[in-house]
Amino acid sequence: MEDPLHSAIEKFFSKIRLEPKRIFHGRGQLFPEYSHVCMDWYPPVVFVSAYDPIENRVEVLSWLRGVDKLSQIKTVMLQKRYERNSAAEILYGERKTRVFVEENGLKFEILLGKQQNTGLFLDMQPLRVWLRENSKNKKVLNLFSYTCSLSVAALAGGARSVVNVDLSKTSMRWGERNHDLNGQDKDTITSLPFNVFTSWGRIKQEGRYDLVIIDPPTYQRNSFSAERDYGTVLKKMRSLCSDEATIIAALNSPFLDEQFLLDKFERHVPKAKFVELMAAAPEFLDRFPERALKIFRFEFSSEQPSHRLHACRG
Repeated sequence: MEDPLHSAIEKFFSKIRLEPKRIFHGRGQLFPEYSHVCMDWYPPVVFVSAYDPIENRVEVLSWLRGVDKLSQIKTVMLQKRYERNSAAEILYGERKTRVFVEENGLKFEILLGKQQNTGLFLDMQPLRVWLRENSKNKKVLNLFSYTCSLSVAALAGGARSVVNVDLSKTSMRWGERNHDLNGQDKDTITSLPFNVFTSWGRIKQEGRYDLVIIDPPTYQRNSFSAERDYGTVLKKMRSLCSDEATIIAALNSPFLDEQFLLDKFERHVPKAKFVELMAAAPEFLDRFPERALKIFRFEFSSEQPSHRLHACRG
């Protein structure tokens, strides 16, 4: 029986790959023997995330080198997520701590060092496409903006302005570099390196928003807990949103299902109508979809709102 990781690697590198993408999503539990392994492509780097030791790591490296007939792989790096603050290890090639990738014509800075996240959530790729297609002339608020990739996509789609809010000044500077990489007008970008929960007054000063993106961490010590704090964020939506605003709300917790957020909206934003559950990138298939990334679209309208989960993914 063919090894599922080897098959994924072979299929992926059978053609030229110019854009970042997940190669193998072991965390989706479809292949129990590799449930601790994820593999991403940030050209020209293969970045392996291991949540437990990979017993056949030498074999995996040989697979990567063996299938690279088109000479695309320059570096293979391993991040040991099971070791706290562990720097990424070089398995092959030269160390690359920073690369610049292009996704659908948009440029992003990727950092491959000690931090757990590289700066671009690959499962959010369809949302970036959607924002580029649906942000024209809109005033956008991006809460928990991280490296601002969603704001970059919105401005590329013709958004009138974006307001980025994130507690981390490091992430905010990273986001500003991403905006610069794409030649976006600084006059259309407001960066607020503040705690969302203590900055509502400052956020409101920018006026009412036509599109609000809420993409918080599932849990961040002393900062955010989805179960505890999501409702607090939603309570502010009516005062922040224009009359026909759209809200994109993400939930990436294996312990909170879709109904959790639907109930929060029904309680705190009853006038917002549930429109759809949006799809994550197809490479992120999960044996238990209710535990995977969930992206909701709600809209304010004059119609009777509904919070039933009646729409399909995508």
